[in-house]
This record gives sequence, structure tokens and C-alpha cells, in this order.
Amino acid sequence: MSITPPRSVGTLVVVGALCLQALIVYAPQVPGPEPAVPGTDKIVHGIVFALPVVLAGVARLPWWRWLAVVLAVHAPVSELIQQTMLPRRSGDPLDVLADLVGVGLAVLWVEWWVRRPGRRHPRSSH
Repeated sequence: MSITPPRSVGTLVVVGALCLQALIVYAPQVPGPEPAVPGTDKIVHGIVFALPVVLAGVARLPWWRWLAVVLAVHAPVSELIQQTMLPRRSGDPLDVLADLVGVGLAVLWVEWWVRRPGRRHPRSSH
């Protein structure tokens, strides 16, 4: 039995994840308290950039790969915007790296999930 949601539901979930990402990335100041463990923000960056790709892939949205490309381009752009347009934020090249790692791992995971042996592919875009 497939657990793939209908495309319209999948699209709404991805849009929700993108909205969450925008809130986190473009908040006027870093949301929440300072992390107790240094580098925790890098994990958050990786997750918020990976999550939309994973959700789009699981929903088998035909444009999930394009979304990964757009998010990979968005990673450095978002840090430039933080650096230049958000006075209480700063751009960080390591955040870009975390974003790109998140997108890359998401693509690898989705490719594995979609192509794993024994998996039916009713909505595959191949």
C-alpha cells in the first residue's frame, strides 16, 4: 500500500514548509534563545532547506528536483539578504554550506526512497 499523498495535499504541505523556512530565514532577528550547543543553528538550516525537497519528493510532485535547484540557489541569496537587509541578522558562509548539505542529502534520500527495490512507482516522473 502506498503512503503517497494526493498531489494537491502534497503541494500544500510543501508550501507550508516553504513558509516555515521563510519565517526562520527572514525573521528580523534570530528566533528563540541562543542555542546551548554551538552549531545547532547549522542543523536547523539544513533541516529547513531539506524539508521542502523531502516532502515534495515523498508526494511525488513532478517538480521536486526543480525545487531542490531553486533552494540551492536560494541558500547564498538568503545569506546575502540577511547580511545586507536585515540589521539584526548576519550572513554566514557556513549557513550556506549547511543549507546546501541539507538540500543535497534531501535529494539523495528522495532518490533512494523513490527508486528503492520493491517500491511501486505510480506517480514517478521517470
